Amino acid sequence: MHFFRITRLRALLVVVTLLSCGQVQADAEVVVYTARSESLLKPLFDLYTKETGTKITYLTDGEGPLMARLKAEGERTPADMLITVDAGNLWQAAQMGLLRPIKSRPLEHIVPDQYQDPENRWFGLSVRARTIVYSSERVKAEDLSTYEDLADAKWKKRLCLRTSKKVYNQSLIATMIERHGEPKTEQIVKGWVSNLAAPVFANDSALIDAIAAGQCDVGIVNTYYYGRAQYANPDIPVKLFWANQKTTGVHVNISGAGITTHAKRPQAAQAFLEWLAKRRAQEVFAGINMEFPVNDATKLDPIVKSWGKFKADKLEVDVAGARQGEAIKLMDRAGYQ
Repeated sequence: MHFFRITRLRALLVVVTLLSCGQVQADAEVVVYTARSESLLKPLFDLYTKETGTKITYLTDGEGPLMARLKAEGERTPADMLITVDAGNLWQAAQMGLLRPIKSRPLEHIVPDQYQDPENRWFGLSVRARTIVYSSERVKAEDLSTYEDLADAKWKKRLCLRTSKKVYNQSLIATMIERHGEPKTEQIVKGWVSNLAAPVFANDSALIDAIAAGQCDVGIVNTYYYGRAQYANPDIPVKLFWANQKTTGVHVNISGAGITTHAKRPQAAQAFLEWLAKRRAQEVFAGINMEFPVNDATKLDPIVKSWGKFKADKLEVDVAGARQGEAIKLMDRAGYQ
């Protein structure tokens, strides 16, 4: 809780600074269904309301329940926008017919093609990298290289992983299937399982703590979890390593949003979505959770900036959704729980 209290204060300071720049428009409302936590989005919602006069009403829940709710509500839904994490979830929402295509020059210009739906049904709003973390006490950076190398026997009883049930790992495996095909990817995942030092963890924070405590030496996490740990303890004996820099690049994913198929206020929702991609909003949106902005004109959070630049995988992120089913079956066959 300490981390979130501090980051929320930091975010609110940014909000106060930005408020003086706003222009109030006519009163309107946008109803948002979001799988992102209230603490991450509420400062943005409040800022937009103060800038434009548009009220943001929101409902938070898991991505699965929200998509099921949208499907069940159909034309009766009050939701104008869906905000969620992971391209796999956004791809699924689009495949379920829950999101409408939109024409938006600002979004198409600001959001890189890699981070938007080919049919413009959703757009990325922040980027998260899923890469390697390691013990600074027991591992040298030169010993590390790729995700695939973590299947090598030299990491026997030294690797920690988060559960395969989480979409973040499903998306990573989906992109590996796209790159290597199923047989090779399954061999890699079996190697990971063979190298585990402990049962899989429920979340990335617990995994980082396990490395710091000496339970394992290496793992794979989303970078913002490492940022939280580093913010809470600058001396934590865990470091970040950018994977696959000489090959495919670091696996990246997004959080993003789309306008619902049966939105009652599509124009207001599109205006809000376009605003979320602007530099000022991006500083809050990406900064609160220590993610990377999709708008490259945005200033990075100091901790994020300290990690240095990296080469990202250039695969279209919707691959994470298209191959998600294959990834889940493969992890099950490989014994990855």
